[in-house]
Amino acid sequence: MASRNDTAPARIRMTSQQRREQLIAVARGLFAEHGVEGTSIEDIAQAAAVSKPVIYGHFGDKNGLYAVVVDRETSRLDAAIQDAIHTPNAGYREVIERGAFALLDYIDECPEGFRIISHDLINRDPTSTDMGESSFSSILNDIASSVEDMLLPEFERHGFDPYLAGPLAQALVGLVAMAGQYWLETRKPAKEELVRQLVNLAWNGLVNLETDPQLITKPAIETQGQRINIKPRKSGR
Repeated sequence: MASRNDTAPARIRMTSQQRREQLIAVARGLFAEHGVEGTSIEDIAQAAAVSKPVIYGHFGDKNGLYAVVVDRETSRLDAAIQDAIHTPNAGYREVIERGAFALLDYIDECPEGFRIISHDLINRDPTSTDMGESSFSSILNDIASSVEDMLLPEFERHGFDPYLAGPLAQALVGLVAMAGQYWLETRKPAKEELVRQLVNLAWNGLVNLETDPQLITKPAIETQGQRINIKPRKSGR
């Protein structure tokens, strides 16, 4: 009769660096599927066929391992997008197109990684400080700052309020980011078609921006029990 040791699979010996990379890869898959909250050290240890102390020795705890996974993914995505939007001699429309392709290419090639970094933004408890600011949110803010820098001189040149450059840059980045989150699950329309339409919406929105847009509805302010209707200003331009 074969003993238990005779039938157990042989554990593959790895160098310390190989083991570290294995743990990162295993944890990456589990975090993408279950989220950091739904993944335990026991889950990672079992999937990697190691004991929990091995994980603690490499990363300290689950949050330490999660931080490494997130850092790798955010660094890759951030580098791809920053390279795209800082292409020398690219026009504004090309910058939007390149940025959209960079995000969707990353989603296409690294869906697990995108699920991990966007999970924080969608599901994170806003009162929690365990992992700090959402990594994806941080990337989007960095990109929006770059877009704001590009928009600001054009806004000033065409007579727009320069303070609009910031929120509209956030809106442009959010447009692509939210469409990317939707596309992650549906993969429809085709990537090239989605980029075409995102650029169509963003670019035509920018070039047709009015310096003094008017509201269709009349906003109201409640003050001291009285309802005051505010009429939109007539355009003097």
